[in-house]
Amino acid sequence: MRRYAKQTKRFTKPLFPGYVFARVPAERRARIYQQDLVARALPVADEALFLRQLADVRTMIASGYELTLRPLLTKGRRVRVMGGALHGLEGFIDDPANPQGIVLSVDVLRQGLLVRIPAENLTILP
Repeated sequence: MRRYAKQTKRFTKPLFPGYVFARVPAERRARIYQQDLVARALPVADEALFLRQLADVRTMIASGYELTLRPLLTKGRRVRVMGGALHGLEGFIDDPANPQGIVLSVDVLRQGLLVRIPAENLTILP
């Protein structure tokens, strides 16, 4: 939802853009690439866990609460600052329990500086 001066507009967009979820039998998986519509199929190691997580996502959507997609920030994950005074700076996630900051490392000194940055200003590096 977006609020404008005199009105509120509701927009609908995919929660996971670019992904299609399908259960394809092993003997038919090769066919999905023959249409040139699929770039890559992601194998699911624990199907039961994945289905539970998708059910949880459906529950969250049905709740009516506003949802925002965020990258999974894990310890040691390299990130780049995409906005603000530190735009372009690269560092890594130090504490996934508090992903609001990154550590800038100074390798020669074997030191690091922790700076608190909102997660929305970070992008994960490959």
